[in-house]
Amino acid sequence: MCGTSSTQFIEHLRRMCPAHLEGDAQPGDRPTRTWEMFDLSAESFADEAARFSGLERIALREMMAAAPAIDQFSPAFLREVVAFPHRLSDGTPVFAMADPTDQPSRRAAELVFGVPTSFKVASIEDITILLDQKLGAAEERGQSAVQQLRDDDIESLRDLASGAPVVRAVNDLIEKALEMRASDIHVEPFSTGLTVRLRIDGLLRAIQPPAGVLPQAVISRIKIVAGLNIAERRLPQDGAARIRVGREIDVRVAIMPTQYGESAVLRLLPKDRSQLAVDRLGLSERDEAVLRRLITAPHGMIVVTGPTGSGKTTTLATIMSMLNVPERKILTVEDPVEYDIPGINQSQIKPAIGLTFASALRSFLRQDPDVIMVGEVRDPETANVAVHAALTGHLVLTTLHAETAVAAVPRLLDLGVEGYLLRSTLRGVIAQRLVRQLCEHCKAPTPFGEDEQSQDTGVSRLGLSAGEIMWQPRGCARCSHSGYRGRIGVFELLELSSGLRELIADNADGLAIDHAAIGGGMTTMLDDGIAKCRAAITAPAEILRVVAER
Repeated sequence: MCGTSSTQFIEHLRRMCPAHLEGDAQPGDRPTRTWEMFDLSAESFADEAARFSGLERIALREMMAAAPAIDQFSPAFLREVVAFPHRLSDGTPVFAMADPTDQPSRRAAELVFGVPTSFKVASIEDITILLDQKLGAAEERGQSAVQQLRDDDIESLRDLASGAPVVRAVNDLIEKALEMRASDIHVEPFSTGLTVRLRIDGLLRAIQPPAGVLPQAVISRIKIVAGLNIAERRLPQDGAARIRVGREIDVRVAIMPTQYGESAVLRLLPKDRSQLAVDRLGLSERDEAVLRRLITAPHGMIVVTGPTGSGKTTTLATIMSMLNVPERKILTVEDPVEYDIPGINQSQIKPAIGLTFASALRSFLRQDPDVIMVGEVRDPETANVAVHAALTGHLVLTTLHAETAVAAVPRLLDLGVEGYLLRSTLRGVIAQRLVRQLCEHCKAPTPFGEDEQSQDTGVSRLGLSAGEIMWQPRGCARCSHSGYRGRIGVFELLELSSGLRELIADNADGLAIDHAAIGGGMTTMLDDGIAKCRAAITAPAEILRVVAER
């Protein structure tokens, strides 16, 4: 069929798509108005227009690869008729239209070009994306091209996301993040465009976003790599991938819809076994001795506490590496598996099919394990199954959200664990935070009290003496002028003595347990942090930033 009349095209659409909105489309309506009256996707509308007119259908990627010729036309005209003028490599002018039956616009295009013009049909959404990009609609209307892409333009996005420029842009982004030692990549759309931030040593730092690629295509490429559904843009999605960018790394991807499109967070997990060494954690000599003593227990429970991102998983993985010998069977259930440790059976929870921490733990008890690691105790069921496992002759390792080592005790009691069971099973608690390490190339000694940071009222409460030499960050090229490079743990190890067990059995409050633990020789995180300041490992302001006062 080769029709040219707008009236005939509307009648054709009515036959093809009987369901349409009240108000009906009329000849001379804008293409967007005609499209909105019918229950068709942008792609289907373009397909019908091409079929009706007998003109060639052109895809978004073809138009992006061509040389735009928009300077010869009024932006208002192009938006009104929804058209994208461009030239082929041989100079032939092409006028891509959403409605090829718009004869006045076709004549206007030939008048502007001054030579015979090739007319093609493109999706309304594809043309809108290009006009927004080329005409700077983001600045004109205060919204990004992310908002212009509708849910029915999936194939164009898939093609874009698989194209060389987008693939290269995402790979370069991951390479840069690894080069800068980032743990996470945040890709976020805002009204002004795409923003990229890297979490380096625990703090976010903005970098230049990929140039020359659409934000939607970058997000879609990330979703393809992680095996996610690029057509689903209304709900959060989580995925994972193993990629090689110079070295093999695991990537965990979390997608979240926002008002300007989808944002993505990529957690980078380099598969570097060398970091699982106890001397890399930052334990003091006393605390390392306590840790080694705790893990020699044949049964019981060891808990690691701290907020998200405090290094709990690395500490647990290090402990498992220390315990990992052929004579022991170690089972883990995690969310997700972050360290792949040879010789250890590691499982990931799948709540959608009923595989939770608690259900996995019950199954583990029938697998004849020596050591069980539970990624996190989140609920009463998991807490009680973990305690039962510790009571029946297994060494159980787990994590818990608690501010201090002592705070783990009331937290477990709140989760429904009986005091007499906790007294019998809990061997020790490791509380920790991560602080930034001073850059070895630019840190400078400064008598305490003579620098600006020392004047801070919080820093002054750390108990440091005036004139005492403290090392401070200065900044150089090696540390990107931050003064810090890398992170290390500050710890608080609680080893349960008979006296502490009696306090737990008597339901003593946390303050009484805390005083007894410190009296028994426990080093608090604050004291451990101050010791690291005196050892020129970190700065007082960093300890104050990360470690809350008791």
